Amino acid sequence: MNKTFKIYALVFIIIMVILALLEVNKKEVTDWRKNFDVDEKSPFGLFVFNHESKDLFKGKLKKVDVSAYEYYNQNKNKPAHNILVIESEIDMESWKKIMDQVSKGSDAMIIVSHLPKPVSDSIGYYNSQISFEEENYIKLTDKKYQGDFIHLDKFPSGRGFSYIKPEIEVLGKTVEKNNTDQANFIKAKFGKGTFYVHCEPLFLTNYYLLKKGNVKYFQDVFSYLQDRDTLWFVESNTKESRFFMRFILSKPALKYAWWIFLGGLVLFIFFNAKRKQRIVPIVEPLKNTSAEFVKSIGNLYLQEGDFHDMMAKKAQYFLNKVRLDLLIDTQNLDEDFAKKLHLKTGKPVEMINEAITLIKKGQDPYANVMKEDLARMNKLLDEIIKI
Repeated sequence: MNKTFKIYALVFIIIMVILALLEVNKKEVTDWRKNFDVDEKSPFGLFVFNHESKDLFKGKLKKVDVSAYEYYNQNKNKPAHNILVIESEIDMESWKKIMDQVSKGSDAMIIVSHLPKPVSDSIGYYNSQISFEEENYIKLTDKKYQGDFIHLDKFPSGRGFSYIKPEIEVLGKTVEKNNTDQANFIKAKFGKGTFYVHCEPLFLTNYYLLKKGNVKYFQDVFSYLQDRDTLWFVESNTKESRFFMRFILSKPALKYAWWIFLGGLVLFIFFNAKRKQRIVPIVEPLKNTSAEFVKSIGNLYLQEGDFHDMMAKKAQYFLNKVRLDLLIDTQNLDEDFAKKLHLKTGKPVEMINEAITLIKKGQDPYANVMKEDLARMNKLLDEIIKI
């Protein structure tokens, strides 16, 4: 057993021990998400309602797991019936089919916090956020149901009907301490049928249905529907995920094992790749000795004090650059040369004439050259053409 394998084994054992301790000591966390799923036993699922609905509708309830559009296209001559929608995402074409069925004599119980605007406008109301209170009461307006209410003490939606057409009947309302009562349950005639719209679906969830006394309100709401066949459209709640990892990720133990496997694989690849990589040799870059050479030559000239020779070489290099870069003949340093150099460089004529004078002085082997002459010529030539 080599050293690398022992290290991997030790790391794996430590990770497994830590995960085991976390699993043993973890506390059960309540899922307070408003999922409205018929198979969820979490507080805001519809598991209890799903099982109680058989007795509530006297065995006449049928769950439909396809869209209303698809269902009614396959059942075009369906007699008048009840339609139930609970906080589901329904496309506009399906809503049109539902509205068409209601207009022909069916009744629809729509229990959603928000409807698409074209649908709500057609029914004759507009709902919005009316409150941000942490708790409230929902009750019915009918005198025979006055004693039946539900206390919403966990995450009420706070939605209500901010506008209702005069012909619409209010069946229920939201009651709060610091606000006026607001309608949350209405009855609207639509063609030959009726829409019942409730904008607080929380009263159907497991958390509230299991509280003592709340079932009566739940029964009162559905008592408005006629005793006949009822279709409950649950397509969005029952549609199964098609992700190929859905089974593994749905089981906590398998999910942890899967993530450990992926983490271990990443660590293995990382350490193994690092281990196998060959050592990259350090290559020293070539040293640029040109600057040192120039510096040495310059120091040599300064030590010798041969300013005349330095002026001659500077002048020769400058004139060569003028010939190559500016394409000016440098054989005669006369007025014509000065004019061409002035036109191509844009430098003042006085500066160019002074530079020509110093160049000629550097080219004259008998001229008396001072250090100041060299410095002045060097400055002028560098200003005329950057060398």
